Amino acid sequence: MINVAIVGVSGFTGLELVRILLHHNKFHINYVSNSTGGQSLAQIHPELHGVLDMAVSKTSIEDIADKSQLVFLAVPHQTAMSIVPKLLQKGLKIVDLSADYRLDVATYETAYCPHTDQTNLPYATYGLPEFYSKDIAATSLVANPGCYPTASLLGLMPFVPYIKPNTPVFIDAKSGVSGAGKKLNATTSYMHIQENSFAYNPLAHRHSYEITYILKNLTQQSWDINFVPHILPVSRGMLTSIYVQLDQTIDPNKILKEYYKADRFIRIRTSPPTIKETSHTNFCDIFVATKGQNLFINTSIDNLSRGASSQAVVNANIMYGLDERLGV
Repeated sequence: MINVAIVGVSGFTGLELVRILLHHNKFHINYVSNSTGGQSLAQIHPELHGVLDMAVSKTSIEDIADKSQLVFLAVPHQTAMSIVPKLLQKGLKIVDLSADYRLDVATYETAYCPHTDQTNLPYATYGLPEFYSKDIAATSLVANPGCYPTASLLGLMPFVPYIKPNTPVFIDAKSGVSGAGKKLNATTSYMHIQENSFAYNPLAHRHSYEITYILKNLTQQSWDINFVPHILPVSRGMLTSIYVQLDQTIDPNKILKEYYKADRFIRIRTSPPTIKETSHTNFCDIFVATKGQNLFINTSIDNLSRGASSQAVVNANIMYGLDERLGV
């Protein structure tokens, strides 16, 4: 068995990692922590009572190194880059669920804050397995993608050769409330979100930088991405509606089937997917339709699973040469 640490176990993605790894036959949860310690898992997540009631430690690099070989960092941005250098020095493999290692320095600092680990940043591999599996297999540091970029990039990439040059790409994305994290605020309070939905950070959300950066990295082209996220009054799930102009008439389903013929977590749908159909799975469901040379791409993922924790486990599987489907 490979001993695993989960750092940042208190949040939604930390809980999701526990749930997944409990059923993994190669990874063993041997250490869990948060910024304070002093509680059990069942006190933080009562649904784990009688399932995995282990102690939650205050995060310690020495303890992580002593008790694990693989580390999942389910912590906020800035926190991860203060931990990663020390973990790498201990020879550990890391899957970081924060944004700290997804972008280059200039893009990261535009979208987030000053980056304090520019030494290791170039060696991180972006963890979208459909596009980077060989690099993931060879790295010790995976930058797990954001939820919106995962849903958007998986929908867009098959059609890159057919998109009319110099035309904008419009992405209308909708997420369950868990995408905003566990910390309470007025926007995600029950009285505000119940029977309500709204856009937030239109055309300026941090994930628009990630979508644009990775799309350029994959295609060596510049892109005009217009990204608008919305909150839905549901706990989890994500839908994206993507609109592009084509430079020719295509059969989009034929292109999708050929592009993803070897990918086990992509499901091509004949009708628009729902968020329930991908809930608690690592699947990305994709539906496409055309009207002349206008293309509509519709994707569905679970923001906590494919958009975070199950994708992190798939990346860890690949890092260790395991079947990518183990545990998920």
